[in-house]
Amino acid sequence: MSRDVLRMLADARPAELDPDAPVDPATRAAELARAKTADSHAARAVPRRRIRPMWGLGLVGAATAAVVAATTLTGTDTGAGTGPRSGSGSPTTTVRPGPSGALGTMDARTVLLTAAEQADKQTDSLRAYWYVMTLSRSYMRATSPQGDYTVLLQDRWETWTPSAPRGTQWNRHEFLGGRPATEADRAVWQRAGSPSTFRLKATVVNKASGAVRTKEAQVDAAPGEPHLDSAPVVGGNVYWLGRNVSVKDLRSLPADPARLKKWLLRWYTGTDPEGGGVPMGADEWLFTVTRGLVVEMPVTPEVRAAAFRMLAKLKTVRSVGEVTDAQGRTGVAVAVTTKSANGTLQHRLIVDPASGSALGDETIVVKPAGANAHLPAGSTLRSTTVVKTAWTDSAPA
Repeated sequence: MSRDVLRMLADARPAELDPDAPVDPATRAAELARAKTADSHAARAVPRRRIRPMWGLGLVGAATAAVVAATTLTGTDTGAGTGPRSGSGSPTTTVRPGPSGALGTMDARTVLLTAAEQADKQTDSLRAYWYVMTLSRSYMRATSPQGDYTVLLQDRWETWTPSAPRGTQWNRHEFLGGRPATEADRAVWQRAGSPSTFRLKATVVNKASGAVRTKEAQVDAAPGEPHLDSAPVVGGNVYWLGRNVSVKDLRSLPADPARLKKWLLRWYTGTDPEGGGVPMGADEWLFTVTRGLVVEMPVTPEVRAAAFRMLAKLKTVRSVGEVTDAQGRTGVAVAVTTKSANGTLQHRLIVDPASGSALGDETIVVKPAGANAHLPAGSTLRSTTVVKTAWTDSAPA
């Protein structure tokens, strides 16, 4: 991918997502090294995670984070991604609200408390590495002389994070390919000659003036080769909970909901934990950082249960209903809704109450505005599905 494309993607990174916390020099060096070695597919825009890629998921996404993070997907989203509406038959989550099933009748409090009870029954044993495999799906707008259409881009991410304060963190990324998101999108794509390369449109917001403009990038639809890299961990602070924390910090979090809430709120400043000074209420902030904690971080089962119980007490959390995630698993989505100049967005946490596990998360456009004004209500911006989390003594082969 050309330097012009990389520059376009970097320019599209919204000002709201610029980190405001100090970064360990070794961590920054590792991030920049990944940017230099990223393959062509890793250099395209990928979903901005709800927490900073470098710390919220270990080094997952670091190869792309330094140059992209554009077009992606928090309450301050730039709006370059768009997906089909829920229930459209796409690989995004299908929602069945209300009385369609036993899970669909559960309110958010019941969902979360049930999950907490099951999480309390889980066991784990600290080992050399915390392993996480996720599948991410981002929806991007492509352009052609025959009209614009939405494409679905999919990635597999794997991370091995050492439990020790020092060690090597391993990351494997594989671009799984892209395709038109719906049958209507496929029809436009076919009229355009079924191109094997997508011309993606990115909304770029000038960080100083706020002016909005559009740039384009070329992305191949074909899957890419897996890319494995590694970097040293210095000090162990590879996760983000409003500040940089280590595996040791996570393992020692309080297992009482009230104490956990107090511990987390020590780092609440009234703004989005992603940085940039964007105002955010305490409940929304807690939901944002806790969502990352329960989905992918190596906390104890007791702390995960406490986190579910803490979320159950937040008045702004609502149950969306029974869902089937992109892996075909059944769960219930609970969510908070945020408003910004770029529209009203719903941030969902998908929970399996029967197992006490979080299955993933997604972001939905509820009311388009600003840079998202061209999107239909109900569009999926991005989703992340957790395939596996486990302790292991084995590094990647």
